[in-house]
Amino acid sequence: MKLFLDCEFTQLNRDTKLISLALVSEAGHEYYVELTDTYVTQDCSDFVIQNVLPQLNLAAHGKTLVEAQSSLLAFLTDLGPLEVCSDAPEWDWDFFCDLAYVNNRWPAHVANRATNLILLFAHLDGDDIGKVVLPELPHHALLDARLLADLYRRLATGSNRGIGHGR
Repeated sequence: MKLFLDCEFTQLNRDTKLISLALVSEAGHEYYVELTDTYVTQDCSDFVIQNVLPQLNLAAHGKTLVEAQSSLLAFLTDLGPLEVCSDAPEWDWDFFCDLAYVNNRWPAHVANRATNLILLFAHLDGDDIGKVVLPELPHHALLDARLLADLYRRLATGSNRGIGHGR
C-alpha cells in the first residue's frame, strides 16, 4: 500500500526542523501530527511564519517528538506492507525517518526508501504528465498529502478529470 507523505518544516536549509508531518494511504487512512518540541518560531523563515504556522492547531494535533514517534509506529502497525511516497523526498524522507526509526529499529513492513512521486506520476501518466498542473498546495501537511493521494488515484485510474491541465 502506498502512503503519501508531506511535511512542513522551518526553512529550506540544512538546519531545518520538522513542524508537521502527514501520511495519507491509498485506502484513505490518515496520520497527522504537529510537533511541539522540535523548533521555535525564530527557527522559521518569514514564509513559514506567514503561511504555515497560522494553520497549525497544536491543541488538537500537537505532540512531542517522542509522542509522535509512538503514535506514528502505532499507525504504521495497523497497515500492511507500505511504500512511502513523496513529491519532495529529499526533504520529507529524513523527517519521516526521524519519527519511524526508533531505538535503532525500522518498521519491518515499511520500505526503507521513499518513492519519488514526480517519477511515479511520470510513469503512470506517460507523456501526459507534462500537461498536468499541480494545484497550489496549501502548505498544510495533511491537506497537501490528501491532494497528492488524490492526484495519484486519478492518474493511476486514468481519470484526470478535476486536475488542471496546461495549454
